[in-house]
Amino acid sequence: MVSRDEIREIVVQVVEEMTQTETPRPGQCEICIGCGMCVQYNPEAVTALVVAGASRIGAYPGATPASNDIAKLIDHTLLKPEASKEEILKVCEEALEFGFASVCVNPFWVRLCAEHLRGSEVKVCSVVGFPLGATQSSVKRFETEQVIKDGANEIDMVINIGALKSNDLEYVRDDIAGIVDVCQPNLTLKVIIETALLSDEEKIKACVAAKVAGADFVKTSTGFSKGGATVEDVALMKRVVGSEMGVKASGGIRDYEKALEMVQSGASRIGASSSVEIVKKE
Repeated sequence: MVSRDEIREIVVQVVEEMTQTETPRPGQCEICIGCGMCVQYNPEAVTALVVAGASRIGAYPGATPASNDIAKLIDHTLLKPEASKEEILKVCEEALEFGFASVCVNPFWVRLCAEHLRGSEVKVCSVVGFPLGATQSSVKRFETEQVIKDGANEIDMVINIGALKSNDLEYVRDDIAGIVDVCQPNLTLKVIIETALLSDEEKIKACVAAKVAGADFVKTSTGFSKGGATVEDVALMKRVVGSEMGVKASGGIRDYEKALEMVQSGASRIGASSSVEIVKKE
């Protein structure tokens, strides 16, 4: 296991690399028309299309992904505490109709969703340690084990934000690693770092801890804090984790244009409660 000092060394290395290297932007290539979908300067956007199922990419000036491609990147989300059984089942039906990647729900509803979606390609995603991330690691681990028994295919866990801000990176890493251990080898783990509460340096530290721990994604937000996803945060997170991990943009994404901005910035998964409006471009 990587030590606290080694984690800090990685953080320092990432920061140094980022300050020495400027990310290319559309318009810097002599033939660029600024479409924002360049394979050389914006590979994440093209990668997201491939993840969505594309086997061939064709583009014209200003080309953008089709709404059904976006649908395959969306976790259709309903995490309101007052959500009823009827509302949860409606989310499941919408996920089936539009082909969303998953439904993301609170642990209580996992079994219902798993039964309703059995036999389909739509996955069931459960949150853990939600929304504060301040529960004990053992509690998060137990919660994860329970939702897996109930049928969850993916886990979105919240880091211990206070521990991160106290610079206890070893605890943050171990907190994540405990869930990685429960999820392996078949479940996807996304780590919510709650970007609105962090400085850029803390965002980098959180992403490094998640990467070292073996998580599959880093995720911007719970949607319950003072801010949601921004293109700047998504780009920063993608730059830190590289091609080895995905980035999930979540919080405040309510239309197609905003979702597309996140994909172009490096997101390979979108968390949204306005998923239907996004794919219909309403």
